[in-house]
Amino acid sequence: MGRYTPGSLADPQVADEFKKVAGALDSPNVMMALDALYAAPKKFREGSIVLAKSPWNPGSGDGVYCFRAGLWRFLG
Repeated sequence: MGRYTPGSLADPQVADEFKKVAGALDSPNVMMALDALYAAPKKFREGSIVLAKSPWNPGSGDGVYCFRAGLWRFLG
């Protein structure tokens, strides 16, 4: 993933806020939460992870899937 680096800003308060944003984006997350998708996503790529809910069924019913090697793979 790319790294966000704020540019120079004349207003020091705005510059401080952008530095806080950059710091938050660089902080590791201890967990992730997936929003339920009820239809296949319009845009995805290799390695995309989704939470599928009916009526969308990518292969094994409701659950978490990863798009790998051209297929949605059921993770659980």
